[in-house]
Amino acid sequence: MGWSTSPTSTSPTGTSVDLPERAQVLRSHRVVLPDGERPAAVHVVAGRIAAITGFDEVPADVLVTDLGPWALLPGVVDSHVHVNEPGRTEWEGFATATRAAAAGGVTTIIDMPLNAIPPTTSLAALETKRAVAAGQIAVDVGFWGGIIGADTRGLRDLAALHDAGVFGFKAFLAPSGVEEFPHVSMDVLAAATRHTARMGALTVVHAEAPAVLEAAPPVVGRAFASWLASRPPAAEQQAVAGLAALSAATGARLHVLHLSAADALDDLLAARAEGLAFTAETCPHYLTFTAEEVPDGATVFKCAPPIRGRANLDRMWDALTEGLLAGVVSDHSPSTPEVKRIDTGDFAAAWGGIASVQLGLSAVWTQARIRGHSLADVVAWMCAGPADLAGLPTKGRLTVGADADLVVLDPDGSYLVEPSMLRHRHPLTPYAGRSLDGLVRATYLRGVRADGDRPPRGRLLAR
Repeated sequence: MGWSTSPTSTSPTGTSVDLPERAQVLRSHRVVLPDGERPAAVHVVAGRIAAITGFDEVPADVLVTDLGPWALLPGVVDSHVHVNEPGRTEWEGFATATRAAAAGGVTTIIDMPLNAIPPTTSLAALETKRAVAAGQIAVDVGFWGGIIGADTRGLRDLAALHDAGVFGFKAFLAPSGVEEFPHVSMDVLAAATRHTARMGALTVVHAEAPAVLEAAPPVVGRAFASWLASRPPAAEQQAVAGLAALSAATGARLHVLHLSAADALDDLLAARAEGLAFTAETCPHYLTFTAEEVPDGATVFKCAPPIRGRANLDRMWDALTEGLLAGVVSDHSPSTPEVKRIDTGDFAAAWGGIASVQLGLSAVWTQARIRGHSLADVVAWMCAGPADLAGLPTKGRLTVGADADLVVLDPDGSYLVEPSMLRHRHPLTPYAGRSLDGLVRATYLRGVRADGDRPPRGRLLAR
């Protein structure tokens, strides 16, 4: 199996380790800590990390899991997942989405407010969603609230949602694709951010300028090039520039979701230079696929914003390397084969979303190692970064006091993505048939195995 589990009767080095009670220990020669990768032993008591010691500093009579050549990472935090339950559970649900997450080393997800019916735009809707999720989640789950409406009347529920513990609020500047979650104008978003700024809440935004999209050529049939042309980089660039100005005017914390256009990076860099509370994320598919390789009719690749060209991908990697992006998250947005138009390959009619919550860690590691990056880099992008964004200090890092959410990763193992291995509801993904590096050998949630087929023991999180 690659590791061994055994009780120890004496510490191999004779070192006394003072722990509050009997612990279990996971140790590896490749433990990814905040200060880098090194041999270490992680001691777990009551679901939390109680100590981190040298590899051989293990107290007597504890269960020791020696991971052999495999690495030990903190659990991935995916702050951008569309679960779709209730209302569109035939697309995805809490049981299937969280099983897929656990199988891929993700131990915390934050669910987006749209695609469920009702959307999470009121306290009653949040309570409905929490009630549906309870008892069937394999990983920990938090929730974003939503900002919708053509005028400011839709903002009256923000304070109640904030008090109830949502992690922030999502808005669309362009149509969302579902009628119950309408996009907002910049004027309405400005009014909303004045509210969220007073509350100290984060506002996350789908940033494409609708005027640019309306002026772009329409999507026609099966041609991916047509879909790409309909969502030009200028739509993201204009929206990001507007959001940067809004952050400067209101002092609100603003975050750009799923950035795909490298042309918008200059505005992001300028906002950082001005000290604005303005950040952005990207997704594994924007770091993996290029427009040049997407076949016509392959609607599993359809997402908004779209997958762009090779030069754009290289610039996005440069931005990630330079620390310009706050994290890498999945934007897991699955649907049924019918809605995805798998039969016709019609890009104009297909749902725009990529299902990858199970595959993101492997996908990013596959590309990162080619570019000379370390596991510590991947942990910063996919664990600590999203945890910091959402305000989860006990997630996404191996530190004393943090939740013992752990991933055992075989970084040198590779696998071919087969649809049959996918745990989300419909086994559709653009990664099918692709070889990925980084096998998730085990996932632990608060010190207990939480791989996809085990009984669900996730908790509902509040900010």
